[in-house]
Amino acid sequence: MIPPQELTYVSWFRTSTPYINAHRGRTFVVWIEGEAVADARFPNIIHDLALLNSLGIKLVLVHGARPQINTRLQQLGVAPWEQSGPRVTDDTALQAVKEAVGAIRMEIEALLSMGLANSPMAGAHIRVNSGNYVVARPYGIHQGVDYRYTGEIRRIDTEAIKRELDHGAMVLLPPVGYSPTGEIFNLSAAEVATLAAIHLKADKLICLSEGAGVLDDQGQLIHELSLLEAENYLQQTATPLEQLPMCVRACRQGVRRAHVIGRDVDGGLLLELFTRNGVGTLINADVYDTTRTATIEDVGGILELIQPLETDGTLVRRSREKLEMEIEHFSVMERDGMIIACAALYPFAKDNFAEVACMVVQPGYQGAGRGDDLLGLMEQKALSLGISRIFVLTVRTAHWFLERGFVEADLAVLPMQRQGLYNYQRKSKIFMKTLNGKRRAK
Repeated sequence: MIPPQELTYVSWFRTSTPYINAHRGRTFVVWIEGEAVADARFPNIIHDLALLNSLGIKLVLVHGARPQINTRLQQLGVAPWEQSGPRVTDDTALQAVKEAVGAIRMEIEALLSMGLANSPMAGAHIRVNSGNYVVARPYGIHQGVDYRYTGEIRRIDTEAIKRELDHGAMVLLPPVGYSPTGEIFNLSAAEVATLAAIHLKADKLICLSEGAGVLDDQGQLIHELSLLEAENYLQQTATPLEQLPMCVRACRQGVRRAHVIGRDVDGGLLLELFTRNGVGTLINADVYDTTRTATIEDVGGILELIQPLETDGTLVRRSREKLEMEIEHFSVMERDGMIIACAALYPFAKDNFAEVACMVVQPGYQGAGRGDDLLGLMEQKALSLGISRIFVLTVRTAHWFLERGFVEADLAVLPMQRQGLYNYQRKSKIFMKTLNGKRRAK
């Protein structure tokens, strides 16, 4: 008899497999505040990063050092910087920066070098590389204040970073940069992480924060925001979470997804990346794509989109009149005013079933996850209606649905109403999926 906890583990491991496959070979930039580095639970975060590395994820780790720098300044009898904005980095402060950043680097390297038996790092053999990847220049004089060795990023040597990532190393980017004249500059770790994600064209920017994530007016966690929703949140909130502007900026400039995760959740990084709902806030950005419920004005665009597939027999032909009558069932994805994808959901509520139909992505926009996004939307709509089973009929895309958790089914399992509409000449295959919770893109 297998213990229940073992069965739970097996179920979780199987459920996480699609996410493991989706993340392999991707580049993630992870930002950790200096407060997290100082926390006794910091080794757990490093162990989780090591696990991600072992799964084939390319990791760039950016760390802060503010509390460590302040501690060293206090030891030197200098008051810590408590003003908003950049710190004035004089000779004494620069020495504190070098000592703090050097100590953190060695601590991270030591943790990633562990290989003791019966420990999370057993057999890991992870290489971590840190170097002069960030070229900086002086922040200069602002409002009469000379910021001395406080700098701003001039460029990031992305090609060198990519070479290390391609060879399986984890790259560590501290909050310092170097000038062509040999000077060292104190940088914002948030700026390093954001620009690294943008310049590397990273698949994700992940921020481990003090808070749980982005909260609504009632203090409840917001699990997912579109880029537009995140931008509106910033405009309407007086004191937004520090990491949200970073995520919005990165997503505006090509990073498709950003996450804000509370570092106090043990294993939060793994739960966010490998479970259906996650534990933080996901900012999901296709900057130019808008997914919405279709209206009668979209009928012409949908017809133009599906007509080639009706002609070659992939889809059942729909007249304009039929489409107008059923438009409430459709959702569309729009870019620059053009319909580039659509899907429909037909509920059979009494039978706890819904049919996903007419799912099309324009050929020029395929291969970027839009089909997955549409399917996720259909699943969410079904769940919102209290429906836990969906099905599709297809003649050419069987494998695509099988790869997303559908299983082949007999006609007899469908609602009687739908059985009566089955076209025996087309001989469509039937695939069914049971939904067990909200699906969220990763």
